[in-house]
Amino acid sequence: MSDAETPLPQPLLEDDALDLLDDFLEERAGADALDLIGAHGFLVALAVAPRETDAATWVAELFHGSPEFESEQEREIILGLFEQLRSNAINVLESGGLPELPFELTLDGMAAEETPIGDWCAGFMEGVFLDEAPWFEGDEESVATLLLPFMALSGLFADEPDMADLAGDAKRLEELVNQLPELVLDLYLHFRVPPDTPKPKPRGKSPARGKGAPPSAKKGAGGKGGSKGKGKR
Repeated sequence: MSDAETPLPQPLLEDDALDLLDDFLEERAGADALDLIGAHGFLVALAVAPRETDAATWVAELFHGSPEFESEQEREIILGLFEQLRSNAINVLESGGLPELPFELTLDGMAAEETPIGDWCAGFMEGVFLDEAPWFEGDEESVATLLLPFMALSGLFADEPDMADLAGDAKRLEELVNQLPELVLDLYLHFRVPPDTPKPKPRGKSPARGKGAPPSAKKGAGGKGGSKGKGKR
């Protein structure tokens, strides 16, 4: 597929809305809450997920507790923006579009887990862990393969033998970073388009090859201790 055929990534929230969420998570949500980058990945995973999770469950997971809002109005605004991000991701993916991610799509020679890319992928995997079983029902091997780039870039599975070769291949990891928006769409379509049905967009670059095992252990995914920085939005 040529660059001309690749749809431009679409932002899931305006910059001022992302800034508002960033400030709230950084200053008032508590040390265990996901930061903005992790929360973005988490909510995109919920948009991709084959089964919807009720709001009370994912809000509790995002904050790892219950934040104290200054007013009911603030609560409605903050939670409404998170829901809007998730809903916008669904709308973009449903139309065959690509989500814009809140960082530059390059590792720039750094280890993935030390960058916002790693934080975002860790947040995405936390969204998978929230309701893991339906992700792997029916075609476990294909889903594990599609999730392999997110797992490798998250840094959460560095001790897994299956990750060693990929984690040590800087060039391949850089390629996967560039493909992240297309890989998100591939996962979304996997759960919603029958195998013999044409996809509603030209196919992007192929995901990482090789068989990846389903996550065997759930690990925390980048709260306040992860890389900071709002990145490009």
